[in-house]
Amino acid sequence: MPNTKSFFHTEKHKISEKEIIEFVFQRFHDVKRINKIKNLISFHTANKYMLMAHDQNELKILGDIIASNKKIPFSEIIDEYENHLKLAMSKNPTTKTHTNVIIHIFGYFLKHLNRNEKQIFFDRLEQYRLGKTTLGKILFEINDVSYRFDNTYLASQTYFLLYSDIDSKPLFQPNNQRKYE
Repeated sequence: MPNTKSFFHTEKHKISEKEIIEFVFQRFHDVKRINKIKNLISFHTANKYMLMAHDQNELKILGDIIASNKKIPFSEIIDEYENHLKLAMSKNPTTKTHTNVIIHIFGYFLKHLNRNEKQIFFDRLEQYRLGKTTLGKILFEINDVSYRFDNTYLASQTYFLLYSDIDSKPLFQPNNQRKYE
């Protein structure tokens, strides 16, 4: 059974970057213990946007490592993956890298949103870039949209779990009742 340590601060329900890294490495150590390529692939898939926020170049290298699974013994793959995971997670995400991730995620919904919803999204993204809203709030709102369009791939991303604010309100409210904070 995975470690049940709580990663949430009790007062604000926020997770520090250090706690995020600990969480990711605890999940990785579960993968190492199980010792199966399918679990490493699942880990990598669930953490794609987390890794992208930290280091997009290392994300590509990690993907290449997994792709080599038919040519290299798993023990070598897991060691190399761990080394590059440490490199990726050692870089702190920035507003710029988080914005890049958010834009990638937004691509999943682009064709489903009307012009007004797209404008709300880009306004919200600009508020984030300017420091007028938090990453957690915008991710909470996007997470709501991922459920609206039944996107289980995005819903399973640890990026949403670890960075979203749990006390936010949905981005798209019925009858244009959205109020900017």
